Parts: sequence; C-alpha cells; structure tokens
Amino acid sequence: MSIDGLSDDEIRAILLNTGRIAVVGASANPARPSHEVTGFLVGRGFAVTPVNPGLAGQQIHGATVAASLAEAGRLEMVDIFRRSEEAGAVVDEAIRLGAKVVWMQLGVIDQAAAERARAAGVTAVMDRCPVIEWSRLGLARGA
Repeated sequence: MSIDGLSDDEIRAILLNTGRIAVVGASANPARPSHEVTGFLVGRGFAVTPVNPGLAGQQIHGATVAASLAEAGRLEMVDIFRRSEEAGAVVDEAIRLGAKVVWMQLGVIDQAAAERARAAGVTAVMDRCPVIEWSRLGLARGA
C-alpha cells in the first residue's frame, strides 16, 4: 500500500473527476518536473493555474501564472511541488481556500499536513506524481 493509503480506484477517481488544478511551485524551465507535469495536465484538458510568485503574469504551457494560491481562483486540486518541510503551509492554505484534494508530489511527505487535510474533509495524496499515476492506471482524457 502507498504511503497515503489511497487505492487505485481513489486515485483514478481524483484524476478523472477533477477539473481545476493549481500547480504550486510551477517552473518555466523545461528541465524541471513541475514544468513537465503542468504541460501534461494542460494537455489532458485540465484547467491549470501555475503558481509561482517569481513568474506571476507569465505563461507556462498557455496558462497564466498566479503569484499565490489565493490568486489562482476556484480550486479543486492543489498539486504541490515544494520541499516536504514547506508543504504543510501550502496544504493549510489549500484547506482554507476550499480545495477538495491536495496532491504532494514524489518525495513530498508531510504526514501531519495530510492528517490536517483529512480532518478537514480534503483528500490528501502524498509521494505520487499524477503523470506516473495516469500512465500506470491506463487513463484516457483529452490529448
């Protein structure tokens, strides 16, 4: 079982039923995983808002970068590309802003933040990548 305790069916449901995703820590550098994941999500038809204060107003894969999570607009899922020790603050803000899912990327693990999310009724995915899960589960949507 994975560290987050979620089943394949739960991950599948998240990926197929989510429409609006904020990518916190998005990068304009094509060599960065957050750049690749942002492009993958855009290509699959998700409404993606990259979040990076240093790139605010610029475009990544055709999506305008927001300076903060609060500026990203309506949220369903928050994909977190931050170090584990920084993830908790993002999770707390996502909870406050009404996200349904927080997704901590590969290597991002914060059990206390995940517990806070679950206690607030938010699904917490941890130490996973949506691109990998999409492929592993054989999903189809968009491009």
